[in-house]
Amino acid sequence: MKKHIVIVPGDGIGQEVTVVGKKVLDKIAAKFGHEFTYDEALIGHVAIEATGNPLPDESLEKMRNSDAVLFGAVGHPKYDNDPSAKVRPEQGLLKMRKELGLYANLRPIKLFDELLSASSIKPEILKGADILFFRELTGDVYFGERARSADGNTAYDTMIYSKYEVERIARKAFDAAMTRGKKLMSVDKANVLESSRLWRETILEVAKDYPEVQLEHQFVDAAAMILIKDPKRFDVVVTGNLFGDILTDEASQIAGSMGMLASASIGDGTGVYEPIHGSGHDITGKGVANPMASVLSAALLLDISFGLKAESEAVINAVDQVLKAGFRTRDIADATTPADKILGTDAIGEEILSRI
Repeated sequence: MKKHIVIVPGDGIGQEVTVVGKKVLDKIAAKFGHEFTYDEALIGHVAIEATGNPLPDESLEKMRNSDAVLFGAVGHPKYDNDPSAKVRPEQGLLKMRKELGLYANLRPIKLFDELLSASSIKPEILKGADILFFRELTGDVYFGERARSADGNTAYDTMIYSKYEVERIARKAFDAAMTRGKKLMSVDKANVLESSRLWRETILEVAKDYPEVQLEHQFVDAAAMILIKDPKRFDVVVTGNLFGDILTDEASQIAGSMGMLASASIGDGTGVYEPIHGSGHDITGKGVANPMASVLSAALLLDISFGLKAESEAVINAVDQVLKAGFRTRDIADATTPADKILGTDAIGEEILSRI
């Protein structure tokens, strides 16, 4: 198989972990007889510094012409501490999602047994948890009308959804539920928000085409509580952009660290694969970032965009073997982890590569 992949490291530790993700793709290509070619593109703070634009047209064109994108992260403290900044790294991320039509964000929350102790939740509650989130990605308050009053003392962001936006991600979630446990939870706030009432009405309409799927509705506050109390109750979850952003970060504690969680942003064209963690400027350049979420994102890329399930499983199994061998990065290590088993970004990457 011949495929062209664009690597978009972005900012901070994104530049470190995508190096490992690319090495994994190269190893898979060599082992399984594929040919992967690459290009690289700018986004975020590094793009602003180089061009003044958080997503240059050249970068977007490269992504559009690729078979898949392996992405790192965007963000920089310079902008976090300056709310008045008109140009921000995150604008590049939102534009990428919008321009590529990436309306569905898939976040698998699957716990490796070896990391039960890395979570702050009791192991007996966690063991066996396996959740697939579908977060709508191009609507909601992130894309609705927003403004601030002339005196600067009042601001608003509009939570807005159209029926077709809900329907298209609902169908992807229902389709996924059919391949898993045939259970789907839809999360909204329909007791308060009109946009959530439209969401629930649309989910119910789509459900008529999937009579085998057991559908459950939960308000977002209740879902947040259940996620910690009884994570095994979840199978496939579908929700809006804002609620999904919050819930999936909460769910990262099930896996023990954001450094372990991959994601896929897909639509009807090029898919983008990325770790859910941010740019991590507090550890940038120290060589300690956990690259496993980028590696697992590469596994998702192989599976979802290229249909290479055996190759994807080979990557996941290699990560599992590394964890079984006792190796950890510092974010998933605990008091019982021997010092010689706590590895940096490149070293744990080499352990993974050696097991593919």
